[in-house]
Amino acid sequence: MRPIVSRSAPVFVATLFAQLFHSVSAAAADDACAILTSAQVSTAVGVAVSDGTYVTPTFKKTCTWTVSDSASGIRFVTLNLQSADQFAGGKGGVNSVAMTPVGGLGDDAYYLGSGSTEGLFVKKGQRAFKLAVYSTQPLEKKRAMENALAQQVLAKL
Repeated sequence: MRPIVSRSAPVFVATLFAQLFHSVSAAAADDACAILTSAQVSTAVGVAVSDGTYVTPTFKKTCTWTVSDSASGIRFVTLNLQSADQFAGGKGGVNSVAMTPVGGLGDDAYYLGSGSTEGLFVKKGQRAFKLAVYSTQPLEKKRAMENALAQQVLAKL
């Protein structure tokens, strides 16, 4: 006897897969440590970093990767997931802080701050994030690291 196979089975399976993928993607989009791996961060900054950690266990929108080798000049890397409104608020600028537009990243991007306290803010659709490499490295090298990491974040949003 042949099993009865519904013609709607492939549609059901495809729909189920899409829903599972969406829920996994949505969860990752709210969990900064799930977006970048320590290997990705290490590759971008050129030194080994620790596994990502949260500032507090219940707030998962910010993840920090720490560098143990202080000789590299890199102290740590942070990723902070934000809303489009937070992105727009930062873009409005602060009188004492420089805002520099960046092309080619997401829908819109800018650097805010200066030197080691500067961060890269990127928006894609209604999602946004701040990425910062805290380092004594030259500004252009630091920006290149942030740009490389931002490309990887954008691929997951």
